[in-house]
Amino acid sequence: MPDQNHCPLLKTINSPEDLRRLPESQLVPLAEELRSFLIQTLSRTGGHLSAGLGTVELTIALHYVFNTPEDRLVWDVGHQTYPHKILTGRREQMGTLRKKDGLAGFPKRGESPYDTFGVGHSSTSISAALGMALAARQQGIDRKAVAIIGDGAMTAGMAFEALNHAGDISPDLLVILNDNDMSISPNVGGLSHYLARVLSGKLYSTVREGSKKVLGVMPPVWELARRAEEHVKGMIVPGTLFEEMGFNYIGPIDGHDLPNLVKTLTNLRSLKGPQFLHVVTKKGKGYTPAEKNPCAYHGVPPFEPETGEMLPSGGGPTYTQVFGEWLCDMAALDERLVGITPAMREGSGLVEFSQRYPARYFDVAIAEQHSVTLAAGLACDGMRPVVAIYSTFLQRAYDQLIHDVAIQNLPVLFAIDRGGLVGPDGPTHAGSFDLSFLRCIPNMVIMAPADENECRQMLYTGFRHNGPAAVRYPRGAGPGVAIQKEMSVLPIGKAELRRQGCKTAILAFGSMVTAALDAAGQIDATVANMRFVKPLDEGMVLRLASEHELLITIEENAVMGGAGGAVNECLAAHGVQRSIVNLGLPDSFIEQGAREQLLAECGLDSNGIIHTVTRHFGEGACQTAPIRLNSY
Repeated sequence: MPDQNHCPLLKTINSPEDLRRLPESQLVPLAEELRSFLIQTLSRTGGHLSAGLGTVELTIALHYVFNTPEDRLVWDVGHQTYPHKILTGRREQMGTLRKKDGLAGFPKRGESPYDTFGVGHSSTSISAALGMALAARQQGIDRKAVAIIGDGAMTAGMAFEALNHAGDISPDLLVILNDNDMSISPNVGGLSHYLARVLSGKLYSTVREGSKKVLGVMPPVWELARRAEEHVKGMIVPGTLFEEMGFNYIGPIDGHDLPNLVKTLTNLRSLKGPQFLHVVTKKGKGYTPAEKNPCAYHGVPPFEPETGEMLPSGGGPTYTQVFGEWLCDMAALDERLVGITPAMREGSGLVEFSQRYPARYFDVAIAEQHSVTLAAGLACDGMRPVVAIYSTFLQRAYDQLIHDVAIQNLPVLFAIDRGGLVGPDGPTHAGSFDLSFLRCIPNMVIMAPADENECRQMLYTGFRHNGPAAVRYPRGAGPGVAIQKEMSVLPIGKAELRRQGCKTAILAFGSMVTAALDAAGQIDATVANMRFVKPLDEGMVLRLASEHELLITIEENAVMGGAGGAVNECLAAHGVQRSIVNLGLPDSFIEQGAREQLLAECGLDSNGIIHTVTRHFGEGACQTAPIRLNSY
């Protein structure tokens, strides 16, 4: 942990109550200490850096003005909440960030009363804060609800659904738009600050409300006055849209000007009804490497704080990189290919594709539902869309997947990244359920690669398939198999026997094939790389059931409804009775930690498989040298 002797103010802040005891004159030096502490901490732990650096002043001002945790602060996504964690009694624990049994990387209700709503996905804050504002109104409690949402999260339809509802029912709700996609422009100067203070002040509010009452009996006059007000404000601030939705729009103001933030928030705290404050911040503020490249410093591994140099992670290409290279290669071969992502260009491996084929690249912003239906429309008229999406983000477009793609049997390929456990990001980002929720959809072809080369071939197979297909792969690197540039279509619905053994057959799906092979060498088990979750290779299942005493299915997905369930259904449908054990993720949300550690705790490593077999047969499981079949 950083030496807190260099942070004399910060080390006295163990709760927002301590913060509120400080004179306003000490808030700016406190912000400098907080920013330095954040940089030093994340240089050791890794985590989300740029966003938090940009919200230091805003976080201080919010906790200084509002009576937290009684007043509710609801942060969107949560990437920007590390300063919030530091100021709310968790400073000493920051060294455990995103580690097993440590602080979560996102707000988490069970971690602190100041974390009023658990998040991880974007665009939920306004809905949640609106619910809290309505709860206070129903209970007759004078309590404030504040949603802090980024400009990226505002691109999602859910945010506007909540704004539309809030404007209709007039709750006491403050929405703060943290706009960090632009530098401080000329309109964020002295005049804008003055207008923000005036427009958020009691005099303006009183006159505005009073004029409504007086002029309300004279419709033509009120309409003229209303239009005049909008015209004047519209010349100065870009708030007409939010005003039309029923909010009193304030801003934009400099999100790094602490005195002005405190004054404006103090004024807004006394106002009734829906308020909208637009603040402009800079991602990576105060740390030159992050300011120059905020995207690269969005989520960082440990780094050298003086220079910003990332520490090397080593290893071969990740599955994400394998996908990105395949996408470019495939685009060169087929001009019908178009790539679609819901605001995850870097995370999903589309940077090079977007640069080489800009006319065929579509970033739809944080709009997962739209991304899927857009792909359906493209497929209807002869294009071949590839939707690059995280497993957990596909959950948000489930209806579109069924209604717009699968029912119409359209040729859309889903490249599903982050399938299975994701380690430090925890349960909000773990792709624990995709095999379960995809398997029940008619017309779907679902593939899970065992290694990097198989991932490339499956992407090609799915792209050539004349219907919806999904290739689901984990975060990080594979086992290190050489990648064949030449692409070939795999026979759909056919598994591959990797090793022949006795007594036990392990039916492994995707990322679990390597662990299955490692275990099989010690217990002389047969291993099948099942490749396809749907259609399942029933012939392979029935053959292995007839030749072995025990079947083990293993997958990095929830056991309930997963690939193992498909094997069970196959055996039942054919009237085959055989001892079978389904290994997978348990019926619980898996918390953060190193991915390998979490897999071991779930029994999804070679030791877990061996334990399952020895528990069934005892220590007498036969031992022979491993035999590999059809391996790359």
